[in-house]
Amino acid sequence: MSERAKVDGLVAEYADLEKQLADPSVHTDASLARKLGRRYAELGPIVAASRELESARADLEAARELAAEDAAFAAEAQELAESLPALESALADLLVPRDPHDGDDVVLEVKSGEGGEESALFAADLVRMYLRYAERHGWRAEILDAVESDLGGYKDVTLSVRSRPTDASGVWAALKYEGGVHRVQRVPVTESQGRIHTSAAGVLVYPDIGADDGDIDIDENDLRIDVFRSSGKGGQSVNTTDSAVRITHLPTGIVVSCQNERSQLQNRARAMEVLRARLRALAEEEAAAKASADRRSQVRTVDRSERIRTYNFPENRISDHRVGYKAYNLSAVLDGDLDGVVGALVAAERAESVGS
Repeated sequence: MSERAKVDGLVAEYADLEKQLADPSVHTDASLARKLGRRYAELGPIVAASRELESARADLEAARELAAEDAAFAAEAQELAESLPALESALADLLVPRDPHDGDDVVLEVKSGEGGEESALFAADLVRMYLRYAERHGWRAEILDAVESDLGGYKDVTLSVRSRPTDASGVWAALKYEGGVHRVQRVPVTESQGRIHTSAAGVLVYPDIGADDGDIDIDENDLRIDVFRSSGKGGQSVNTTDSAVRITHLPTGIVVSCQNERSQLQNRARAMEVLRARLRALAEEEAAAKASADRRSQVRTVDRSERIRTYNFPENRISDHRVGYKAYNLSAVLDGDLDGVVGALVAAERAESVGS
């Protein structure tokens, strides 16, 4: 398909979405309205770039016609002609095939690894970083389940991060790069001699496909469901009723749990969404493994040697080893300012897509 035909198709889809979103009946289905709104926001920049390019081309044609009668328009025609390559390049960049999950929300897991309590404390730092990053972008983030360490860190924690319906990109577009082993170099609070230690925590990220996605069928006979009492914050029912839910998918051994909601029914529904997300991620990973032997993976083991990023406290330095990114603003990054490193990863992925 030519670029012109592709753009025309997307412009037509944009106009159709605009009509659908103007229909009040569409908004009675919150899930559908959210899906249409996300796609509409996604196509907006492409339509705007296309219109700007078409306008510039029309102005150039008019200026050239007028220049034949009035030389004063020659300079304007030259200026317009020189602007076209940049506009064409901007539109071409927007047409580069996107990751099909870029519009999705995410389920994110952080697990402590080598380093004992220090690793668990670092895992807690990563959780706080993601919560603050979500806050900066206006996303809704919540802790679905957590296993705390003795010193207040996290041995294992599951987060849900969801974007606004009007966002052009979903959370996955930014947080998909976080999957992998994160290494920290600092003096632990448990270290009495002031020596710098190295430990690691693992992060896994899955697209949150939601309860209305029919791609994954789960047989109830394949599930073992346990209920237990919630721990931590959550209202008066915490520690008094068996509202937390743990679901084990017997064929794969995947275990998910949720204790953030107030009722057992709500926790079960949310846990099923997380399970569905993990099963689809597993299916896609297996398909990718068959298609490509050198595919990129997330966390095989939480081992320092498989690091994707290093957080060096003595030098206030953050380094992403996949793209050679390095910056000396670690304190700001841990406070949620991840835009620099995410931007570098997005640029690298885009360059790879354009070059392939």
